[in-house]
Amino acid sequence: QEQLVESGGGLVQAGGSLRLSCAASGRAFSSYHMGWFRQAPGKVREFLTGISWIGDSTDYADSVKGRFTISRDNAKKMLYLQMNSLKPEDTAVYYCAATTIRTINPPNRAAGYEYWGQGIQVTVSS
Repeated sequence: QEQLVESGGGLVQAGGSLRLSCAASGRAFSSYHMGWFRQAPGKVREFLTGISWIGDSTDYADSVKGRFTISRDNAKKMLYLQMNSLKPEDTAVYYCAATTIRTINPPNRAAGYEYWGQGIQVTVSS
């Protein structure tokens, strides 16, 4: 059973940056597509970005293109989300996710992922 734990969230001023990390404990991390999602109060869980199992393919939601960057380090079993130029509307609980489904590209919907972290709060003030 894959276990994912996010870290690196917190409070930041608009225009600032944060780097989220997701640590995986499973044995087959390098074979999983990975993704980041967020969920604000009263909102659906939103796809942000995904990365293929070897890191050669990425996908981004329009809302974060040019501001967020996903990366992974399979040797360390770590997934990262670098968030720059943060806006108040980025405030949400952020989740990392993993899937064993062997699609060519990482899924861009929550239903495409099997394993989820507990979520971590990111708050961006005006």
